[in-house]
Amino acid sequence: MRPAPPAQRASRDTAAAKPGPAGPATPAATSAAPQIQLIPATPDGALDAAEEAVDLLLDSGRTPGDVLVITTGEPHPWAAHELSFGDAAYWAQHDAGDDVFYADAAVADRAVSRAVVVVAINGGPEAAAATALTVAHARAGALLIVCGDPQRINSVLGAGV
Repeated sequence: MRPAPPAQRASRDTAAAKPGPAGPATPAATSAAPQIQLIPATPDGALDAAEEAVDLLLDSGRTPGDVLVITTGEPHPWAAHELSFGDAAYWAQHDAGDDVFYADAAVADRAVSRAVVVVAINGGPEAAAATALTVAHARAGALLIVCGDPQRINSVLGAGV
């Protein structure tokens, strides 16, 4: 399937987001090197930007099971809801692989690879952002979408994205 261009939709807290990644992109030449797209967003707007990216991915034909969303601050409401039924039920949803799966950065290393990984840098300590970006890059098969402050993301990655 063709990766969607989620950066073409502006996040709610960005007045004028430019289409495409904000900086050089890594072409998806192999499954080990996903394309990276950055959607500029504040910590308060990163989760909304990630939701918009997921919606665009699904609207463009991606199946829900293709998508993993990782958060660095507050958990996504879906994850919080599912965890209320217990850890086993939450991870059973992951293992079924038929829906978008939402994970906190602290447990994201337990998630399996998916075609697309979306990271919402929605707060949390620098260590959470570093963990999320490292795990996301390793788990993304074709596309890694990062929603957050470009300066913070670049400082964590150590290079321009």
